Amino acid sequence: MPLEMNQNVFITCAITGSGDTTSKSDKVPITPVEIADAAIAAAKAGAAVVHCHVRNPETGAPSRDPALFREVTDRIRSADIDMVLNLTAGMGGDLVLGGVETPLPPDADGTDMAGATERLAHIADCLPEICTLDCGTMNFGHGDYIMTNSPAMLREMAAQMRALGVKPEIEAFDTGHLWFAKKLVEDGLIEGPALVQLCMGIAWGAPDDLNTLMAMVNNLPKDWVFSAFSIGRNAAAYPAAAILAGGNIRVGLEDSIYLSRGVFATNAQLVERAATVATNMGASLIGPEAVRQQLGLVKQAPKPR
Repeated sequence: MPLEMNQNVFITCAITGSGDTTSKSDKVPITPVEIADAAIAAAKAGAAVVHCHVRNPETGAPSRDPALFREVTDRIRSADIDMVLNLTAGMGGDLVLGGVETPLPPDADGTDMAGATERLAHIADCLPEICTLDCGTMNFGHGDYIMTNSPAMLREMAAQMRALGVKPEIEAFDTGHLWFAKKLVEDGLIEGPALVQLCMGIAWGAPDDLNTLMAMVNNLPKDWVFSAFSIGRNAAAYPAAAILAGGNIRVGLEDSIYLSRGVFATNAQLVERAATVATNMGASLIGPEAVRQQLGLVKQAPKPR
């Protein structure tokens, strides 16, 4: 398949994630105020979409507390700049086995398994334009941790997202995840045009070499809209790779905490660098309203308290 460079690009900034990055960089936002402020700064730097997790304000540990999501959401919506709000719905599927000889019972400290409605409680409350749907189960990283998303769970979550009027962003970590996502669209659980995030270089999903990236891209229907990112050392190169492959850009401290070797970044700095890459390649950056029109997004008000 020939390269088809995307001429009209939007940038998503993944603000904080749920990884153990807060102990490595003091620029990773932790509190709702810090997360919202970082999202606003990223939007002012050129991000059309902000993708938000929340963390325990005291410890920095990942959280799915609806009250924290609501505070972040309210602060972003009251900002003096527009942005498309994308909240994670990936929490609540964390399984840590008890060890290679005694896998059961699971490790209580790391395991967090919740039902579909509980996993989407903050989405139902905040009603963002987009929320993520991790379309598969995988060995994620090292040790005994498994990211679990069964077909039945994903079908139910997709159905609930559709009923809420929130567009899923399909998080694809390997080609099988795209295969299942196509089935969700075929069955009417996800409306087109489908939105996909190609998550590259995460152990042990799809590696981030260009052959694998293009294999993922070649598995996408023509009318689907996608972005791509990589973590680690290749994160800085992926904006160019994504644009050349016909996609959009994702950057942010969820994926990489460095601006250059040994230099910690802010989210806004990562967005600014990605915007420069895009415009130097001859692409135009589109803003949040153009993204809404492209994806058929509905800007809703959160549920009243």
